[in-house]
Amino acid sequence: MLDKEFFTEYSEASQYDIQEVVGKGSYGVVASAIDTHTGEKVAIKKMNNVFEHVSDATRILREIKLLRLLRHPDIVEIKHIMLPPSRREFKDIYVVFELMESDLHQVIKLNNDLTPDHHQFFLYQLLRGLKYIHSAHVFHRDLKPKNILANADCKLKLCDFGLARVSFSNAPSADYVATRWYRAPELCGCFSSKYTPAIDIWSIGCIFAELVTGKPLFPGKNVVHQLDLITDLLGTPSPATISRIGNEKARKYLTGMSKKQPIPFTKYFPGKDAGALRLLERMLAFDPKDRPSAEEALADPYFYGLANLENEPTRAPISKLEFEFERRRLTRDDVRELIYREVRQFHALDNYAINLGVFCCSPLLFLGYLTYKSNRSWSTILKC
Repeated sequence: MLDKEFFTEYSEASQYDIQEVVGKGSYGVVASAIDTHTGEKVAIKKMNNVFEHVSDATRILREIKLLRLLRHPDIVEIKHIMLPPSRREFKDIYVVFELMESDLHQVIKLNNDLTPDHHQFFLYQLLRGLKYIHSAHVFHRDLKPKNILANADCKLKLCDFGLARVSFSNAPSADYVATRWYRAPELCGCFSSKYTPAIDIWSIGCIFAELVTGKPLFPGKNVVHQLDLITDLLGTPSPATISRIGNEKARKYLTGMSKKQPIPFTKYFPGKDAGALRLLERMLAFDPKDRPSAEEALADPYFYGLANLENEPTRAPISKLEFEFERRRLTRDDVRELIYREVRQFHALDNYAINLGVFCCSPLLFLGYLTYKSNRSWSTILKC
């Protein structure tokens, strides 16, 4: 009965046995299910009436496209997208994801016995995923515990790329995006007109501090309060930092702020691992130019014995052509057509694999498909 309530007229629904609804939100509903063809447990995200607002539909398009292009162990994977029954009239979208048990918000909330080893392994995975997406010139822009999926085996995966952007030569302007508590100071006051990867590093720093202490680090009630909390810990920025801020109002605000001295992190976080605090202090530098890149953070001594360059892949920057739609005003029909094309991309890949049932006749083509699906090199696949 639940299947009939969940699915509409999508013919592929018979492939999935719905187990239970595991989440609801403004986007729609998420249910756990069994893929009856493979026996695999999956999560199906049903998005209703997605074209009521073009901005919401564009966000869905962006996420689907990015998750098709970004294949990495620390990023949630789209397994399949159901093909709409009508190219020009469909309203709902069903995206099949790998099933994860929880999110980092719940892990922090329900576990007060996380160890320093947990903290280190969690941060390592977050930075490894960040290194990969930044190498593609993608900025997530909304990293927070609820946007990080988790399993009981301590595996984390970045998700919710709807607010992400691909940076080309003309980086996007710094509009307010990230949830305030995890928003870098240069975004709190429009201090900068350009994004840099440092905004994601700041968010990861805030998340890591929350992991270590069990509570949000900067729970600001508004933008001004947010800046007050940040400067209470870090102190007021130096004149040199302020001078690099392009926004005149922001410079005046910070110049006129009461002078505060930074609090040593060892005092603010008593009894916590010294190596972890040194890296945290680097990630939470007020000036974005002083924060390490994800790659630099992974090379920090804090990860000695855990970091391994062979397990920290990068990829080529994403082509401008993939996101040409960001440069024009889209109508509802435009977005519907673009989403339909993305769905067909997933089906083309799946059909490609099926048609290669005779892959012994064309092994190179089959290896190409495996390489795409696994994000591993052909030479590595051949060793399996």
